[in-house]
Amino acid sequence: MKFNIALLAGDGIGPEVIEQAVKVSDAVALKFGHEITWKPALTGAAAIDAVGEPYPDETHDICVASDAVLFGAIGHPRFDNDPSAKVRPEQGLLKMRKKLGLFANVRPTFTFPSLLDKSPLKKERIEGTDLVFLRELTGGIYFGEKGRRDGGETAFDNCVYTRAEVQRLAKKGFELAMTRSKKLCCVDKANVMETSRLWRETVQAMEKDYPEVEVSYEFVDAVAMRLVQWPNSYDVLITENLFGDILTDEASVISGSMGLMPSASMGAEIALFEPIHGSYPQATGLNIANPMATVLSAAMMFETAFNLPEEGKAIRDAVNKALAEGIVTEDLADGGKAYGTKEVGDWLAANI
Repeated sequence: MKFNIALLAGDGIGPEVIEQAVKVSDAVALKFGHEITWKPALTGAAAIDAVGEPYPDETHDICVASDAVLFGAIGHPRFDNDPSAKVRPEQGLLKMRKKLGLFANVRPTFTFPSLLDKSPLKKERIEGTDLVFLRELTGGIYFGEKGRRDGGETAFDNCVYTRAEVQRLAKKGFELAMTRSKKLCCVDKANVMETSRLWRETVQAMEKDYPEVEVSYEFVDAVAMRLVQWPNSYDVLITENLFGDILTDEASVISGSMGLMPSASMGAEIALFEPIHGSYPQATGLNIANPMATVLSAAMMFETAFNLPEEGKAIRDAVNKALAEGIVTEDLADGGKAYGTKEVGDWLAANI
């Protein structure tokens, strides 16, 4: 098979971890007889520096013309430390999600047998954890009207959802639950927020179409608590943009490192795959960043975008073997030998 893949390395450690995912993907393509054409494109601070725009039209055109998008990370301290900046890397991320219609962020959280003791939570709490968040990605407070009034003394951010936006996200949640343990949790704040009440009533109305799925409804604060108490009690969770942003970061540390968790952002026409971590500018160029989340995002790409489960399994098996044998970067070395970003990528590709 032949694939055109848009390659958005971004900022900070993005280019370094993307390089390793390309190595591993090329190794899989060689092993299974596929051909990949990579289409590099600018985004984030790198794009601002080059053309003054964090998600240029040229980048969008490349993404639309591709079979999938593999994305690194965006962000730079000079924008974080300047509240008056009119153009920011993160604006490019929101614009990209909106223009590509990437409405469903799929973020799995699972554990690795060889790393159970590295989690900040007790082993007996996390063993067997295998859950997936579906976060609505193109609506809610991040895209609502925002601004200042009263001479700048009052700020506002409006959270707005339509029933159709909730339905399309919930549909993916129900469908995913049907392929797993048939358990779905709708996360909201329906005791306080009107948008959450819309979420709850919309999902309740859809239950009849999926009679085999056991649906629960929990407030976001309760889920935040239970994620660190009994994470393995969850399977598929659906929620709005802001809640999902916070809860998925909380869930990501269960595995022991944010450098291990992949994600996908799904739309009607195209999907984007990326690690959940940020650009980690302090590590840029030091060859210490953990590339495994990006590599596992490539595994999700083969499995989800291309429907090639064996190719995805080959990547996952290599990652699990590397973790078991201690072929890891400094965040997981725990006093033992730490390998560089490039060395881990080389090992994974050679193993495949």
